[in-house]
Amino acid sequence: MHPTTERPSGLPRVSRALPIATVALTALAPAAWGTTYAVTTELLPPGHPMFAGLVRALPAGLLALAITRVLPRGDWWWKAGVLGALNIGTLFPLLFLAAERLPGGVAATLGAAQPLLVAGLAIAALHVRPTVWRWTWGVLGVAGVGLVVLGPEARLDAVGVLAGLGGTTAMACGTVLTKRWGRPAGVGPLTLAGWQLTMGGLLLLPLTLVIEGVPQRIDAGAATGYLWLGSVGGLIAYTLWFRGIGKLSVGASAPLVLLSPLVATVIGTALGESLSLPQSLGFVLALAALLAAQFESAAGVWRALVRGRRRQRPGPGPDGVRGGGPVLGVPVRSGSVLGVPVQGESVRAESVPDVPVRDERVGEGRVR
Repeated sequence: MHPTTERPSGLPRVSRALPIATVALTALAPAAWGTTYAVTTELLPPGHPMFAGLVRALPAGLLALAITRVLPRGDWWWKAGVLGALNIGTLFPLLFLAAERLPGGVAATLGAAQPLLVAGLAIAALHVRPTVWRWTWGVLGVAGVGLVVLGPEARLDAVGVLAGLGGTTAMACGTVLTKRWGRPAGVGPLTLAGWQLTMGGLLLLPLTLVIEGVPQRIDAGAATGYLWLGSVGGLIAYTLWFRGIGKLSVGASAPLVLLSPLVATVIGTALGESLSLPQSLGFVLALAALLAAQFESAAGVWRALVRGRRRQRPGPGPDGVRGGGPVLGVPVRSGSVLGVPVQGESVRAESVPDVPVRDERVGEGRVR
């Protein structure tokens, strides 16, 4: 046997575990945002979208700064200001205004258009051209959400529609710029979230005091709603979101916002609403679009399926036996280690460059 430097077929299972976990954690952010519509209509005092945005942003941002004790430096002062204005200062009040003036489903559908906006902006700002596959599933995702939440009883308020589209556009721009600028060296996602929440909250503070004022009465339900939106829907969600944007491509992260209207629909169902057959089909279509957009093309989906089947059914070794003694915690008795044949000769560590191994014997072979 001659040693080989080709990457073993079993290696991707190690390198692909992180993206799956990253996608799952990032998806928690839009899932938390999906609760905004129910919290706004059920708990918060009406007529105060700016105050709701202020309370959601500024305390959470200051808490993050107190935890991290890191302030922006150099040009990151104005970058944090721009991102905070887009992702927080503009989005939050428009989001609450849309939630107040539109049914939650209609407002959520406007937000579902964000993946298409991000895809278009990414061409100009990031010089990344999304594949036809992702464009197609982006459109199908919006259509699926539309089937779920739009119906003959849906009322369209012009101010609410403009607010929803404005908030969606602001966050799409913020998502693309966040991906373009990244994070300074040594700055984590919690710090970046704290910068933006604080900047956005400071932008909303004078506007709220001058234009809107403070609600006359904040009961226990409203306080609970503000606390939820500021903690889970604010600091925690944005920390996970900015972490995910830094690790995932915009084509993979943007479609995750489809979870927001889907979670809003699930909450509505839990509160007594029912789904018709077209709505159920739309729900399935939106979920399929969210998952399919994580791949660049249909070939990527096929490769993932084939890889999964190979993991479940390892090939037989020369002796025709599957499974056996442990190698790096994986039972092997097929005459191969991580896809490299072992026939009583040494396998050099260069054959598996990304996986640290230790010296141990397997049958008559050795891994060094």
